[in-house]
Amino acid sequence: MALTPQDIARIAHLARLELSEAEGERMLTQLNGFFGIVEKMRAVDTTGIKPLPHPVAAIEPVQLRLRDDVASEPNQREANQQSAPAVERGLFLVPKVIE
Repeated sequence: MALTPQDIARIAHLARLELSEAEGERMLTQLNGFFGIVEKMRAVDTTGIKPLPHPVAAIEPVQLRLRDDVASEPNQREANQQSAPAVERGLFLVPKVIE
């Protein structure tokens, strides 16, 4: 997947960035380089390979320090949402910010 200068201009517009032509060309080169790396990684056959719990586990055994997943604080959702301008079904409602 290769981006075009028009793609960079659109991304910059959506991100509210003002890029000069030179900056746009540099971004185009960097992003296309990144996508090239991703394509090479996708080409590697990983069937039958288990995911590692930690990157260092490939070279030495790692003992993960995990704790029990228990709630340590009381549920204060109602109290926390008292000052919210809009709430629906326990969720904060916010204005739409993406075009």
